[in-house]
Amino acid sequence: MIVRIMGEGQVTLDDVHLTELNKLDDELLAEMENGDGPGFRRTLQALLTKVRDLGEPLPDDSLAPSELILPAPDATLEDVRQLLSDDGLIPGGTP
Repeated sequence: MIVRIMGEGQVTLDDVHLTELNKLDDELLAEMENGDGPGFRRTLQALLTKVRDLGEPLPDDSLAPSELILPAPDATLEDVRQLLSDDGLIPGGTP
C-alpha cells in the first residue's frame, strides 16, 4: 500500500504492518477522545515514525495515488479530527 505523510511524501508499506499500525491508531483515537494533548502528540509521532521505519520512500516525483493519508507531524487535534474516518486514520481499526 502507498501511504502519504502530509508535508513529507509517500512510502510503500506492506499490508502485514497494518495490525501494528492499528494499535497506535486506536491509542491515538482514545487520546483524542480524552483530550490528552501530550499523549496525542506522543502517539502521533510514534505512528509516523513506525510508518517511516517500516516503509520504503517513493521518489519525490512519483505520481502514484496514496491509499492512506496520515497527518503531518505538527498536526493539531483538530487537524486530525478532520482526517478521521469511522475506522480512525488506519483502515480496519476499532471504530
